Amino acid sequence: MQSINRFLYGPTPEEKVRAWQTKLRSESRQLDREMRQLDVATNKARAAVKKLAVKGDVKSARILAREVVRSDKQKDRLSVSKARLGSIGTQLSQQMAMVKVTGALQKSTEIMKLSNELVKLPQISQAMREMSMEMTKAGIMEEMMDDALDMNEDEEIEEEADGEVDKVLAELTDGKLGQAGAVGTGIPQSTQDKLDDEETERTMEQYRQQLSGLLSG
Repeated sequence: MQSINRFLYGPTPEEKVRAWQTKLRSESRQLDREMRQLDVATNKARAAVKKLAVKGDVKSARILAREVVRSDKQKDRLSVSKARLGSIGTQLSQQMAMVKVTGALQKSTEIMKLSNELVKLPQISQAMREMSMEMTKAGIMEEMMDDALDMNEDEEIEEEADGEVDKVLAELTDGKLGQAGAVGTGIPQSTQDKLDDEETERTMEQYRQQLSGLLSG
């Protein structure tokens, strides 16, 4: 009888909630993987910044330190998004309890607000859009709000990163490279000439591209 009802009327509210919670856990695990990958890449980049600073290659150190700053900000964003996924899961658990009383899912402005924030994260945007459409059909949400106004968020991150690079350089080099404005300062040129500049540049570019790839999703 239950299978007949499912065929005629679709999944029950309880089944819908359980399916959404499964998706939320899956997306949360994906964000965990993203954060672990960022940690590995960022730690390598931090070590490279220190080496570049010791060699006096301030220009390359600044470029790579900027990616480290962006990476730290991205990890914070992923962490906040994971917390939002958990909040939606909690809200759905409350919906499950209400279904037993009312027999139907209830509209939730909190779930809608959290979902509107999560669709802006490229890593889970598509999954959240699909889930939001399902929740809209189920009566939990209204139509998604336009998120076009947030398209400049990456540019804001870039501007913030520029302002923090000097501080990061100082932290990574134990204060030996603070206001790194001048390029080419540091160890004598005669010593610098002996360093393998091409290998250093390739290594720096490798870390920079790896972090940029992770940040772009």
